[in-house]
Amino acid sequence: MLNKKAYVLIQTETGKAEAVAKTLRGKPGILSADVVTGPHDVILIIQGVDTDAIAKIVVNQVQAVQGVHRTITYMALSGD
Repeated sequence: MLNKKAYVLIQTETGKAEAVAKTLRGKPGILSADVVTGPHDVILIIQGVDTDAIAKIVVNQVQAVQGVHRTITYMALSGD
């Protein structure tokens, strides 16, 4: 059961936000990838069985995408 949820804020290289979001959409554990305005370029909602699973998604899937400059992960306090 996927009961841990996190929000990942991504800063991308200039002009890469849409490509990063498109690459991440539909990958396992990634519920949504939206291009946004403000100090971050893309916000993800990700879900996993525990915090280790969340960390693996961020490191292995998100940070590995070309164009990702920096990530900040916020763990949700509830699994809803």
